[in-house]
Order: sequence, then C-alpha cells, then structure tokens
Amino acid sequence: MLDGKSVVLIGMPGAGKSTIGVMLAKELAKDFIDTDILIQSSENATLQEIMDEGGYLHLRDIEADVIQNAHYHNHVIATGGSAVYSEEAMKHLATLGPIVYLEASLAELRRRIHNYESRGIARREDQSFEDVFDERTLLYRRYADITIDGDGRSQGAVLKTTVEKLLAL
Repeated sequence: MLDGKSVVLIGMPGAGKSTIGVMLAKELAKDFIDTDILIQSSENATLQEIMDEGGYLHLRDIEADVIQNAHYHNHVIATGGSAVYSEEAMKHLATLGPIVYLEASLAELRRRIHNYESRGIARREDQSFEDVFDERTLLYRRYADITIDGDGRSQGAVLKTTVEKLLAL
C-alpha cells in the first residue's frame, strides 16, 4: 500500500519526529528527510538564527516554501513543528502520502524538552510553551490521517504501532 509513497510525520518539538522517522524509514525501506535540516541548509543558519534575524513569521514563510518545493517520494518526512501553520504546505505533503501525528501530552513534552528558549520554535515572544501546544494540537489533529500516542511508550512501541496503522491503510 505504501509503495513509492512517502510518510509524513507531524507533531510538537520533542514528540519524536526525527528519532521515530529514522527508525520508520529503516523499517519501511524508505529514505529519510527532516524539513528542519532542509531549511537550515537552504538558509545556512540554524532555526533560532533565522528567527533572531527575521522573526518567527519569517521562519514559517521559509518553512512553507521549503515544504512546497519538496518532492520526496518513497521517504519518511519529518516536518518542523510549525509546518501545520501553512495550509498550502500541508496540502502538498498530503499528496506525497499519509500524514502521521506523533502525539505527546504537554507533561511528556516538558519532560523531553529542556531547551525551549533556544530550540528554534516558531512562536510569538509572548507565547508560552503551553500556548503553542494548545494552538498547534488543533492543527495537528486537523491534518492527521493517523494519530499515534507516544506518552509513556518506548520508541519501539511507537514504531510498531505506527507501522501497523500505516500498513492497515
């Protein structure tokens, strides 16, 4: 069912998109790409540097452009946490294959993320991590074909459930 199709991973920073993405690519015999790395390569700067120079909306614009120009078939694509702010980018990603939301609770993410201020999370300066979480969760659920709960589960368990749900499509 997934022959030639990509699998797109969405979710909050710290949800495991890059880590699970590499494992999923190996499991499904696909290549792996991380759109945050594509952005950093195209701009020759870290996400935080891009935001420091041009603001969070500038980063989101670059992200949307990079994603809309990404034509990766037979890949696992880990997106940046803010990819869901661009409806056009998400529509494009949906043409490449199923969208998997790696869900994690706010408490779980707080345990995993210790560098919130310097991580390069595209947000308004007045937004707390909880504000960003609440805002994005609605968007992740809107675009997801599959939702995988990662709370309190090992990477292996998340991987196994993800593969099972993908193969059942």
